[in-house]
Amino acid sequence: GLGCMNLSHGYGPPADLDLAIRLLNRALDLGCTHLDTASIYGHGKNEELLREAVMSRRSQFTLASKCGMVRREDGSRAIDGRPQTIRRVCEESLRRLGTEVIDLYYLHRRDRTVPIEESVGALGQLVGEGKIRSIGLSEVSAETLRRAVREFPVAAVQNEYSLWTRNPEIGLLEAC
Repeated sequence: GLGCMNLSHGYGPPADLDLAIRLLNRALDLGCTHLDTASIYGHGKNEELLREAVMSRRSQFTLASKCGMVRREDGSRAIDGRPQTIRRVCEESLRRLGTEVIDLYYLHRRDRTVPIEESVGALGQLVGEGKIRSIGLSEVSAETLRRAVREFPVAAVQNEYSLWTRNPEIGLLEAC
């Protein structure tokens, strides 16, 4: 898989458009089968990049995107897991990506002001409507995952896990 964030923002200026398009296509040519983006990456520009670069090859990869982080009027980010926001952001992502369905749609971060069951329930409704195929959760605890799966099946968990960050070993791997 290929995480696409850095093509639009993250660790420096966005990549040159032509270079980014060539990179995405080369990744698919080399057998990459999973592309991961998010509505917040470059404030939607990353999803637009994928539309331009590779959506003509849509059958060749699993498309993952994320909701749950939004841009405020002042340009700052906020976590927003309200059902109405999840629905709006999903519809905006579908439009930007130029597709009718997202294969794997993550809740980017848990909104602690909204019960996880409500956020996951909204994602489950989007599955039922055919707008997304499966749901994922990003940066969640074992307990949050357990509560979420009682509402709707969770297909994927995306948490930082490295030699330096071992937190998933505190119950999350077992919960998965």
